[in-house]
Amino acid sequence: MSLVPACEAFEEIIMRWTKLGQVFCANGEYPWMLTHAANPVAEWRSGDLFRVYFSSRDKDRRAHICYVDIDLRKPQEILAISDQPVIAPGQLGTFDDSGTSMGCLVNQGGRRYLYYLGWNLGVTVPWRNSIGLAISDGPDAPFERVSLAPVLDRSRVDPFSISYPWVLVEDGKWRMWYGSNLSWGARQEEMNHLFKYADSDDGIRWNADGLIALHFKDATEYAMSKPTVVRDEDMYRMWYSFRGAAYRIGYAESPDGNVWTRRDEAVGIAPSDCGWDVDTVCYPCVFDHDGQRYMLYNGSRYGDTGFGLAVLER
Repeated sequence: MSLVPACEAFEEIIMRWTKLGQVFCANGEYPWMLTHAANPVAEWRSGDLFRVYFSSRDKDRRAHICYVDIDLRKPQEILAISDQPVIAPGQLGTFDDSGTSMGCLVNQGGRRYLYYLGWNLGVTVPWRNSIGLAISDGPDAPFERVSLAPVLDRSRVDPFSISYPWVLVEDGKWRMWYGSNLSWGARQEEMNHLFKYADSDDGIRWNADGLIALHFKDATEYAMSKPTVVRDEDMYRMWYSFRGAAYRIGYAESPDGNVWTRRDEAVGIAPSDCGWDVDTVCYPCVFDHDGQRYMLYNGSRYGDTGFGLAVLER
């Protein structure tokens, strides 16, 4: 059900998010969890209990996917921390041998589909990323890679590098919004990384034709990342990161999930005046629970200061 009253014209609404504070920051709990809690994604478990998946780093700065369990009523009280990675870096030479970063989680047919970003470090360019998939056969079953190869890789329509996916299943059709480089250059600002769209009949074999889902606002931007898409009764809504000088969280709307209109001015969340998210907000994950809409997000240094939680004012 939409959380926006149907009687109001949405174009006149500015969202307001109340920050509930920093929730978790990795601090050397395990050798593979020395720093960072980036790219948080929520999974409902029971009652008010949620599992938050995120990406931590080891001494070689390789990302590993892990989790903490929290109660939304008392989110700063960590109930459990994964004692081993959910997905660790892959075998030497595979698409994810340099790290695994959290993308999204889909529950379908009693199985859990975890889409993630696989890292390959480059020589001529910094990295070449692809999208992998691991499947769990039940709420407590481990995640197993479906293949040593990615489910979405570089291709004629995505020749450079691709990144964080968000997947919804609607009437048997799997829909994905993901990041893709339009170029590489001598400077990071020349990557031109934005969102494209793909679809699938089974969540494993994807059809990508290069359709750009969201365009840059102006010449100051050069990257978008980590989309999260919610389908309400009245429209699709997307929250995401975008950057020029620094990362901010943006917002867009669409009637069909294909053609999007940016409304970043309405997003209603920005860096704080001080603290863990003083200069950056990024990597949002928006989800609904018990009639309220929440956002997990990262602050400064791409998740090095951990992740926090905010709730949308009604």
